Amino acid sequence: MATITIGENFSETGKLLKKISHKLELASDLDPLMELIGDARYVLLGEASHGTHEYYTWRTRLSKRLIAEKGFSFIAVEGDWPDCYRVNRFIKGYDNAGTTAIDVLKEFNRWPTWMWANWEIVQLVEWLQKHNKNFPANKRTGFYGIDVYSFWESMEFLLQYLKQKDPETLKAAEKVVQCFEPYGKDEGRSYARATYASLASCEDEIVQMLSRLRKNIAKYNTDYEAVFSASQNALVAVNAEKYYRAMVKAGAESWNIRDTHMVDTLSRLMEFHGPKAKAIVWEHNTHIGDARATDMKREGMVNVGQLVKEQSDALGVVRVGFGSYKGSVIAGREWGAPLQRMKIPPARDGSWEKLLHDTGKKNMLLLSRDLAKEKVFQKKFDHRAIGVVYNPEFERYGNYVPSLIPERYEAFIFLDETMGLHPLQVKDNPDQIPETYPWGE
Repeated sequence: MATITIGENFSETGKLLKKISHKLELASDLDPLMELIGDARYVLLGEASHGTHEYYTWRTRLSKRLIAEKGFSFIAVEGDWPDCYRVNRFIKGYDNAGTTAIDVLKEFNRWPTWMWANWEIVQLVEWLQKHNKNFPANKRTGFYGIDVYSFWESMEFLLQYLKQKDPETLKAAEKVVQCFEPYGKDEGRSYARATYASLASCEDEIVQMLSRLRKNIAKYNTDYEAVFSASQNALVAVNAEKYYRAMVKAGAESWNIRDTHMVDTLSRLMEFHGPKAKAIVWEHNTHIGDARATDMKREGMVNVGQLVKEQSDALGVVRVGFGSYKGSVIAGREWGAPLQRMKIPPARDGSWEKLLHDTGKKNMLLLSRDLAKEKVFQKKFDHRAIGVVYNPEFERYGNYVPSLIPERYEAFIFLDETMGLHPLQVKDNPDQIPETYPWGE
């Protein structure tokens, strides 16, 4: 399939885009998207970076409407289960769940902290807590992390839980920790290298722990959601170990393990919330946009957007991509580096973002059913993607994913100029409320 190239004349295409796009200024301007969503039970909301203010605030506006108007059950995010489960307990009003949203979010201390420990999420968490007070405990909206990175945090939670509930399985969990301890807590890199060289494996210990947990879990009683959380932490440990073993190999295996884990977790959450459950997912475009509409397919990669569509299309799946033309972003120059507010250069010629910018409209909403009617959009456009590691000066060499936009998403939100979000954990007075807080409606 052809890809739009630099230097191609976009004037007529830009006019067409301007005609079929919807304005986007207020939360009420999301009405066409709300109509498109209809009774869909999965709404996946993307972002073109992990550090952009407007992506968070527009996802918040849409999420509020989905929860208040359509009864969505929970928000699942690209975050760690233990940290996000603390947020879930806080917004649902559990005992000893924290005093303020700021205190709870400050517990996000694993890099990149800014993804969830930021003022934009404070606003969302405060709203969720207030909203939930109007409902009985079993009808309150949840907040969960569905990623696979929290091996040590999940094991720590599990050890504490099993001390109270299951001494037999506790011994199996302690054997897992003892097996992993020689390799440190370096995101699994040392363990991955050891397993690749056939010098070690903790797979048997992990499997035995999960087997014992599943055998005994029916005896744990009391707090049903805490029992679910314990089983989820065990599953994180199992899949993290698989991820570590795959991460040193070339190819798509580690990526596919991670995204499959996220989809499995999402399915477990849907089952937990009952037959009428509805899910909102917050993740990067590279996860929620259909991999089959990008060069990821050629590399053997699958992702959340593809798998949810394949498995649950009959229930209704709407995937919303996000993008911007220029601005600033919070990111690090390498993994583990201090966060920085970096300038995002104008999108390069030939890109989807440059084409949208050239329409002259500041912000807009596009529905893929309208794009699909036009032949010009059956071509792939370069579509910008910024991660937690970002070096703006290298943009010409990467950061763009060739994408067939109408097949990657059901809708797209374009914000011409954006700014970096507002992290809580900064050196100068981290509790200072930004002047513009709260944002939007």
